[in-house]
Amino acid sequence: MRRTHYLKRFCPVLVLGVCAFALRVWADMTNNPPPTEWIDPDTGHRVVQLSREPGSQSLYFNLNAFTPDGQKMVIGTPTGVSAVNLKTRAIEKVVDGRTQIIMVGHKTGQVYYIRDGMVCATDLNTKATREVAQLPPGGSVSAINADETLLAGTITGQNSSATNEENMDFDHNRLMTEQPRSKAKNIEDRFDEHLPMELFFLNIRTGEIKKYDRCNDWLNHLVFSPTDPDLLMFCHEGPWHKVDRIWTIRTDGSGLTNIHQRTMAMEIAGHEFWGSDGQTIWYDLQTPRGEDFWVAGYNVMTGQRIRYHLQRDEWSVHFNVSPDGKLFCGDGGGAGMVAHAENGKWIYLFHPTLVPDAAGTNIDETSLIRPGVFKAERLVNMSKHDYALEPNAMFSPDGKWVIFRSNLSGKSQVYAVEVKKAN
Repeated sequence: MRRTHYLKRFCPVLVLGVCAFALRVWADMTNNPPPTEWIDPDTGHRVVQLSREPGSQSLYFNLNAFTPDGQKMVIGTPTGVSAVNLKTRAIEKVVDGRTQIIMVGHKTGQVYYIRDGMVCATDLNTKATREVAQLPPGGSVSAINADETLLAGTITGQNSSATNEENMDFDHNRLMTEQPRSKAKNIEDRFDEHLPMELFFLNIRTGEIKKYDRCNDWLNHLVFSPTDPDLLMFCHEGPWHKVDRIWTIRTDGSGLTNIHQRTMAMEIAGHEFWGSDGQTIWYDLQTPRGEDFWVAGYNVMTGQRIRYHLQRDEWSVHFNVSPDGKLFCGDGGGAGMVAHAENGKWIYLFHPTLVPDAAGTNIDETSLIRPGVFKAERLVNMSKHDYALEPNAMFSPDGKWVIFRSNLSGKSQVYAVEVKKAN
């Protein structure tokens, strides 16, 4: 009875205390919200928050998010699709409601997305929207070519246990993170299903669909060359040490090519992306997995290969290259990821340097790999970032900023860090 009497007296006090604490936290958040612009004290680089709606995210690192004039960038928000003016930082909603963004067209600057099984396109200035194409049964579209005449996607067998959205977004850093057995098992199970899949190209003007490369491999991450409308890059998805991941194919079904052939057990290559020239495919290369780290490039026109070496702490979930090809960036990684970095949670800027060639003309080097190294510069301290959300770093069209998404302040927002150090 004494205890009951004590609790009756104590509980109201406890409730009042909790409420008072909550009010103080709310007041602090409203009176002192997280900054939207600051100089990173550890790097000296200026960081600005581009989005305003909590839960906003930039596009996946190898997808085009920018209009051809470089003025606007598309982001996804919990309530739709918005465009950010990169000069004024003004934000304008262009599509209302839940959508699956594909990319921004290289020619028209329209944003392409999927809604209710229909591929749509919206003009960022006029908001005029058109229906482009209906998805075929079992199909998902994930790429638009350089002149916006073709859509590319995959068709999965009807018995698939994976949704179209999962086929597009399954890998990311789930693949590169030490996961609890349940999540790792999901990846293995999807890979081991060997469901029938095939690529398809859909002519936007005529609606004609052509199908190629029917197989039982998991096909994913389709990205057209930004300059060649008839060249598609895609991957064989799954645990990287079990797949030959990076492939290209032409839109008439010819030229199916494996871009990287491993030469040792447990060698992995992935998170591939195009250079802005539309000729070079860059990718994360580890020889072997988790031990030695490179960013590798392959020129689809000449066959020339190049590899830039980097240190364990500099490994990043994703890498990217500036529009002029002179700089690279990376979004770092957590200690539990494949590199097991001790201090890897940074947004990085990389200055590529080729190893001096002293061989002269004594050796035929036409078929040899050009070696180089990355000299790393830290841009943003990401120690407070939870890498369950991939930062997906990319350069702005003028090459002056590295744009990324982060949960530094709680829910995800889109940020940009200036490449040039602040005065």
